[in-house]
Amino acid sequence: MILELDCGNSFVKWRVIPGASVPPIIEGIATQAADIIRDLLARDIGKITRCRLVSVRSDAETRAIMDVLSESLKVDIAKVHPAERTAGVVNGYRDQHRLGMDRWLAIIAAYDMCGGACLVIDLGTAITVDLVDRKGAHLGGYIAPGVALLRGQLLAHTRRIHYGAEETALALSDVSPGRSTAEGVERGCLIMMRSYISSQIASAEIHLGNDFVTYVTGGDASLAADFPGVRCVPDLVFRGLAIACP
Repeated sequence: MILELDCGNSFVKWRVIPGASVPPIIEGIATQAADIIRDLLARDIGKITRCRLVSVRSDAETRAIMDVLSESLKVDIAKVHPAERTAGVVNGYRDQHRLGMDRWLAIIAAYDMCGGACLVIDLGTAITVDLVDRKGAHLGGYIAPGVALLRGQLLAHTRRIHYGAEETALALSDVSPGRSTAEGVERGCLIMMRSYISSQIASAEIHLGNDFVTYVTGGDASLAADFPGVRCVPDLVFRGLAIACP
């Protein structure tokens, strides 16, 4: 059994797969490594023989997670590192070590899937957009705040905006003009995010031509899954992890 981990800014996404190109038998989202160990021990899934990990956290935070997992599971942990070239894709950053590893893995996986030009959009804490040409050259990309950050900034810096989770869910039932503060904020942030994605897809033709594939991944990927021609691949980062760290 192979344990895979994607240590993001807010959460650790993890899953266990029996082998290459096989659907996960268990997966989850945790805030700390101990939660993952608890969930694994609570299920009879067999012995974890391998573990691979990608992290955008600090070295100290990542090492702490690796130490807990290694000690508890008695297994070595392979951590993927930045590279100038992987699986036919050339890193486009001037300093390759500054490109977030989750972005790099998503890029690798997307290019591997389509074998040509692609636009990779990750809707997480931040919205990242990356362009790869048909020869595998990463052309760079863009970083913008995600929906949660947009909402959080409004709530943090506007004193009279207050509402709960129930109002949030109700507010997103449609995108007509809001008739409450919750509706105004939630729908406004959603429309801003979708407009940004739409503009990125449209402008990608300038750099990639009109023959490219758009992939969407990340925790908020469902918010853009209905765009024409968009391929929603929730496990894009994990797919890249398997390629970069087989």
